Amino acid sequence: MDGELRTRIERMFGYDRLFAWVMVVLLWLTTLYVVFAVDHYVTDKTLSAVLYISALAVLVFNTASIIAMVSHYRDDKDHIYGLDIRHLDERRTRSNGRD
Repeated sequence: MDGELRTRIERMFGYDRLFAWVMVVLLWLTTLYVVFAVDHYVTDKTLSAVLYISALAVLVFNTASIIAMVSHYRDDKDHIYGLDIRHLDERRTRSNGRD
């Protein structure tokens, strides 16, 4: 694999990894905001426990799925991003030929 392709793959993977973690942070912030905003309306302690446990489950499972996705992309990034780059280059070549 040539150096330019390797650089492009690493750059695409870096952007995707950054975007994934930004989305995880936003998910946590949004979920915690909603839980604390709604909590004072919940008067039953059982419902309050359900609220906190379900919010924690959503956060844990979604965070774990993002970690798994990033790990899979890291392990197979040459194939995943190499294919994307090849298709982007072919599309760019075809669109430049129409001008």
